[in-house]
Parts: sequence; C-alpha cells; structure tokens
Amino acid sequence: MDIIDRLKNQVIISVQAMPDEPLYKEECMIAMMESVVNGGAKGLRLAGARDIKNAKKLFNIPVIGITKPCKIPENYKDVVYITPSVKEADELIRVNADIIALDATTRKRPKDTLEEILQFIKKNNKLAMADISTFEEGINAYNLGFDIISTTLSGYTSYSNCSIKGPDFELLKKLTSEIDKPVILEGRIWTIDDVNKAFELGAHSVVIGSAVTRPQLITERFCKRG
Repeated sequence: MDIIDRLKNQVIISVQAMPDEPLYKEECMIAMMESVVNGGAKGLRLAGARDIKNAKKLFNIPVIGITKPCKIPENYKDVVYITPSVKEADELIRVNADIIALDATTRKRPKDTLEEILQFIKKNNKLAMADISTFEEGINAYNLGFDIISTTLSGYTSYSNCSIKGPDFELLKKLTSEIDKPVILEGRIWTIDDVNKAFELGAHSVVIGSAVTRPQLITERFCKRG
C-alpha cells in the first residue's frame, strides 16, 4: 500500500510548536508525537529536521514535512514562509519526509518559482503537497502536477476567506468535485462533527493541529468563552 492510500479516510495530526513555546523541547515534541500515534493518528505533519528525524526513527506512519521560520512574520498573510524554496525542500528530503508540503499560493515568492520547487521534489522521488488558500490556487496546483492539495492556507492569506471561523468546507467541496487527486482538509478543525463532515464532502484525509497539540490555544478558547 502506498503512502497516499495509507492516508485515505484517516486523521493526520500536526505536531508543531514554536521555539519560544515550552512544548518545543525535543522530549516534549517526541512525547506529543507518541501520544497522538497511540491515540490513532495515521500520519504526522511536522516542521523541521529534528522532529522529522525523530518521527521516522520511532514510527512507521507517513510524515508530512514542512519548514517554517522560528518566528511567524507579522505580515504572514502577505508572504510565503512554508517551505519557501528549493533549499528548504532539500532539507526535508534529506531527513526522509514522505511528503513535502509547501506554500502553493500565488503570492510573490522569495527565490525559486513554485514550478522549480515542485520539479526538485519530483526529481527526488517524493510526494508534493500544495498548501493553498483559494479554489483557483488549488486548480493551479493540480495542473502543475502536485500529488495532494490541502486547504491549509484558506483564511491565512489577505485575499482568501478570512470571515469563516471554522473549516473551509466550501473550498473542500469545490475542489473534491473538480479534481481527481487527493484533497486534504486542514485549518480550524475543532470538533468530531468537523471531521465527519470533511469525509462526507470527499476529503481524502483531515489534518488537525491546534485542537490537539496547542494547549495554549485550547485554553484560550475556554477562557474567552464569553
């Protein structure tokens, strides 16, 4: 069974923390990965070589790898920062991430073109996942030859739908009805109902992050309940 088939109808957990957060410590990240795998996660989305190497050593499940800066830019809605160039893609390939995910939006890129990064990933026999924010970007990524399309950046670009508080089900529905490659729902997934709806709409997989692995954000939601 290939990697994409292994992720069919499965939940992937994004286990990430920023360097200034307590859980960023290596032992904490390993513990979180072990916890979510024990809970049934069938894939991991990880940032950076350290955590990817540990996951590949400890678990026999697919790993989606990204790179991102130590501090998210204040103007994050206007800049490309997730695996932004061939250099970062190469870092992920060298630690044997199964899937290389990258920003596939239409925003201005710092160096290499989207096509150049994709070609580099393909040349190294890795799967490429497009993090997009709009339907048009999803179609563009599909036409370029990405293996997987993900709604990761919907609401996180200045021109995408920033008004919705939950997952972008409309984007998921449009993509799954138009393309014949796996579409992953990622972004603002907080409930089991969200996951069930995603699969009903044709999602290949669902990536959950903050609702599982970011306790400061989970706590914030309860504390701001009013």
